[in-house]
Amino acid sequence: MDFIVLVLSSFSLLLEPMNLTYVVLGFVIGTIFAAIPGLTATLAMALLLPLTYTLNVETALMACASIYMAGMCGGSITATTINIPGAPSSMMTALDGYPMQQQGKGALALGHAALGSMFGGAVGALLLIAVAPFVAELSLLVKTTGKFALLAFALIVVVIAQRGRIAQAGLAACIGLMLATVGLDAMEPVTRFTFGNANLTAGIDLMPVIIGTFAIAEVLMQASASRDTSLLTAAADKVKIKRRDFLPPLADIRKIGLGCYLKSCLIGYFVGTLPGAGGSMGSFLAYTEAVRTSDDPETFGKGNPKGIVASESANNAVCGGAMVPMLTFGIPGDPITAIMLGVLVINGIQPGPQLMAGQASLIAPMLAALLFSAVVLIPLTLYLIGPYFIRIVALRKDVLYAVIALLAVVGSYVATYSTFQMFMALAMGVLAFYLRRNGFPVITMLLGYILGPNLEEFLRRSLALSNGDPTTFLTNFDSLFFVLLTLVFVYFLVIRKPTEKAAAATAK
Repeated sequence: MDFIVLVLSSFSLLLEPMNLTYVVLGFVIGTIFAAIPGLTATLAMALLLPLTYTLNVETALMACASIYMAGMCGGSITATTINIPGAPSSMMTALDGYPMQQQGKGALALGHAALGSMFGGAVGALLLIAVAPFVAELSLLVKTTGKFALLAFALIVVVIAQRGRIAQAGLAACIGLMLATVGLDAMEPVTRFTFGNANLTAGIDLMPVIIGTFAIAEVLMQASASRDTSLLTAAADKVKIKRRDFLPPLADIRKIGLGCYLKSCLIGYFVGTLPGAGGSMGSFLAYTEAVRTSDDPETFGKGNPKGIVASESANNAVCGGAMVPMLTFGIPGDPITAIMLGVLVINGIQPGPQLMAGQASLIAPMLAALLFSAVVLIPLTLYLIGPYFIRIVALRKDVLYAVIALLAVVGSYVATYSTFQMFMALAMGVLAFYLRRNGFPVITMLLGYILGPNLEEFLRRSLALSNGDPTTFLTNFDSLFFVLLTLVFVYFLVIRKPTEKAAAATAK
């Protein structure tokens, strides 16, 4: 209850002119990046990460929260209008949004998407505010062995969640773990894998890794893909949207039903708490559930607003869910929360069980901004400048990506004032580009790098306390719980699915 009061009181800080300016600006930038096919809100946050050095931590976290929420809802714009999801989480939205656009109901589809996003974002933020303090208290019961088992569980789940490319995801995670070992040893005053280079004594800085993995690699990916954007530009010129067309009729909202909104929000929220699941999985599960429980499932994929609502409610509720493991255990739920974790670490804030108790006043404004972005900025932004968002696809890509590349290189230098780390960002960008071109998910590499130091530390401490006995992870209840949970996930995601597919193929 005290934490809820603290969040409510943080709205006065949020509404200060400077803070409000950064929140609104972050939301607009996040929406623009999410709406442009090929760009993401993750890229926007990676580019703006160096700016957090010039802001106080509360303002930086509030801006990050608004970008996060904008990134989830912004992808629905081009998913609806030109059938190109601006973000992976909006793929299911396109199934019914674009048919509505073809029927001349594009503005109405965007209105349903905005309403679903607002509802999902608000419910996810409220659940986060209510649940996070209790999760933090429970996390105090997790001891050293349990912390290692939890981190190992998170990394394994992220790997096996990459359906169809588990081997590539595992190798990418190993690369991240290897990068995390460069520099000073976690428990002894010796250097490792520096190859005699003094610049690597302190290890590879987090900032170059994030900027290289997302910003520079994305520029290289887009430069290597010679896309013809003339069709997108032509489509943008044909779309005419009036502001009054955005508001969904009450009859449509009643037909969709409050149950669909709430069920989709809960699905998205709990999917978000799983490391590596992300908004795309949440929207897929919510959409599937909406089809399963519908009286007219044959209308889905042909312009049913219920499909849009289910998808957008779920992927925006993921925002609140993904922050739970990030704040209480230091385990990012998706790429954006991984960058937000970087913002916390850069500002000297260590996520974990003590965060809610000792530094809750720094976290409360961020949660207030998340709720504010959902309830106020989503409908306000769509109504005021929604008709112009489709014009984003007409931007010249050569100029756009040149600016992004410049910001990425300059930002990596300003963040560390080290030319070595700037070149390290370029090297990480080339590495991430190569991995992506060959089907390796770079998010597992980044999470391996972020979780690596703590994973190693808790493993070595656990073995030291047990005199090298590995069975300590099975004799302690907290670690045994996460070991069994890992086995359950491996069974259902790796073993059972291939078995079911083989049985189905045999039956045919």
